Amino acid sequence: MKDLIKRIPVIGPVARSVYQRLLHPAKPFHTSEEYWIERYREGGNSGAGSYNRLAEFKAEVLNNFVVTHHIRDVIEFGCGDGNQLTLARYPSYLGVDVSPHAIEGCSRRFAGDASKSFMLVHDYAGQTAQLALSLDVIYHLTEEAVYETYMRSLFDAAKDYVIIYSSDKDEANPQIPHVRHHQFSRWVRANATGWRLLRHIPNRYPYSGDNDTGSLADFYIYGRGSVA
Repeated sequence: MKDLIKRIPVIGPVARSVYQRLLHPAKPFHTSEEYWIERYREGGNSGAGSYNRLAEFKAEVLNNFVVTHHIRDVIEFGCGDGNQLTLARYPSYLGVDVSPHAIEGCSRRFAGDASKSFMLVHDYAGQTAQLALSLDVIYHLTEEAVYETYMRSLFDAAKDYVIIYSSDKDEANPQIPHVRHHQFSRWVRANATGWRLLRHIPNRYPYSGDNDTGSLADFYIYGRGSVA
């Protein structure tokens, strides 16, 4: 059957795609937490945004901010597989995630670095840092209650600054159940009293149809002071 499909000239790629889905049917989507726990358990990674030129762009912006604003400590909600963190230069870092496999992997990966620590979101007990990060996470929060809790935790954890790297629009796609875009800037204006947008940095590599080379996410820097 495989050889037959390959030999069909025009519809070959489509037929092969259908064949692969028949062989490996997608698992039903239940919750965003279950999706990421299962993804990391099966050896998946944090996605294209944490690799290659997108990761390098994010690291450039973040490392520059940490240096120029004398950031002492950072907390990140959604540390994932830690690949983005390999490019980071943070004096002190706490990574939080829903996935036990992600946390275990990061703990092993950075075992020799005393400046970094990791914990499950269920063990998070209100720790704070000068800078709180959310990178490629908000548009993966598919449930409104989870999104609300996440946003409150993010801003409550920040002493001085919050940096969000995400899309900023309301949009769902039934074909991609683990993605749900949120216009988080509206939430911030309505709920994060005392915080204001200090800077918006458009993506150097905007999305043009390929997740590996471009992204819908931009940087949004919030704070209580001004950013030079």
